[in-house]
Amino acid sequence: MPLANFGDRLLALLIDSAVLFGVGMVLAIPVFIAIFAIIAGAATTASASNGDGPAPALVLGVPLLLELLLVLLIFVAAYVYHVEMFGKTGVTWGKRAMKLQILRLDSPGAPIDRGVLAKRWATQSLVGVVVPFWSWIDGLWQLWDKPYQQCLHDKAAGTIVVKAG
Repeated sequence: MPLANFGDRLLALLIDSAVLFGVGMVLAIPVFIAIFAIIAGAATTASASNGDGPAPALVLGVPLLLELLLVLLIFVAAYVYHVEMFGKTGVTWGKRAMKLQILRLDSPGAPIDRGVLAKRWATQSLVGVVVPFWSWIDGLWQLWDKPYQQCLHDKAAGTIVVKAG
């Protein structure tokens, strides 16, 4: 099977990102409605009672906790999409649209287990939270990697991406 080229992988990433953006929006809308309701309720209560203003812990603490919860939910959704859904169907929607397939480098015929997928996802997503410009370095790495055109998350997990169709 031929290796997947940069354009196909980029389009698959964009499709997967659009799917996860939609999921993120579905999760974010109720969180932001709750944040606005908490802030408005605190401001109304404070102005009606004594006029001192709302309690800072309520106005800042609760919304920050809700935003942290939202970030964690989005990470969980990304994990489920890239690891669990892939484990069930064999591809993400972006890879299916671009006819791409992930294979193990050490034994291409062997199934890809959850551990390999989790290592791929963690290297791609979680390292990017800590290392500046990681997603750029990781994604562009395939342009000069020889002979397998692997991104860094592929190297960490021992996988390659091929054009299946």
